[in-house]
Amino acid sequence: PYTTLFRSVTDAPLVKLGFAERLTALLKQAGMDSAVFDDVKPNPTVANVNAGLAALQKLGADCVVSLGGGSPHDAAKGIALLATNGGKIEDYEGLDKSAKPQLPLIAVNTTAGTASEMTRFTIITDESRHVKMAIVDKHVTPILSVNDPELMEDMPASLTAATGMDALTHAIEGYTTQGAWELSDMFHYKAIQLISTHLRDAVAEAKSGTPASGREGMALGQYIAGMGFSNVGLGIVHSMAHGLSALYDTPHGVA
Repeated sequence: PYTTLFRSVTDAPLVKLGFAERLTALLKQAGMDSAVFDDVKPNPTVANVNAGLAALQKLGADCVVSLGGGSPHDAAKGIALLATNGGKIEDYEGLDKSAKPQLPLIAVNTTAGTASEMTRFTIITDESRHVKMAIVDKHVTPILSVNDPELMEDMPASLTAATGMDALTHAIEGYTTQGAWELSDMFHYKAIQLISTHLRDAVAEAKSGTPASGREGMALGQYIAGMGFSNVGLGIVHSMAHGLSALYDTPHGVA
């Protein structure tokens, strides 16, 4: 038997809510050592990735677990990619710039929006250039993603709405992008149907604190949208949103 060392990548709010502690306890119960890196901004930066990589190397971890929404997942992808490929995260901006698979990454999702837990996209802000870098790479796709609606019940109404609109935009842009075709249309059409049916209920659940079907429908809808756009890309809405977010640090899904 051997002990696997995990580096859990998350953000401060999820530490306060006790999510990180629960994850650490489950890993320990399974005989696995881990440590938490929780210094991830809502729009993850080059500095976040560099700090997370240093923490991972100090621990000597051979696997990464991301816990949260798109920000921890994107940061974890950057960290895991640099751990095996070296260099700077800026080196991988663009399409398939890496030579090796990243460290194994397990993405545990707590929001219903970005689908970063299962896509080949990583968005990292380069603070020096005020640019959101799009890293589109086959090697950054997590080996396993966990989408449990119960983990999304603590999302406030504002975050539920913002992430939900991001998911809806993924589906609509993926359906209309130039790369779309019959198979991707199948995913995007179903995602639009699910999100339009469940987003209002999910926001109402967040306001009332009463779990119902909205969370589950959104968890599935945003995931299916990711299956589509991860293969055909997005459009001008996300291009504009990334520019605004890089300049003004606005949350994704709001801008």
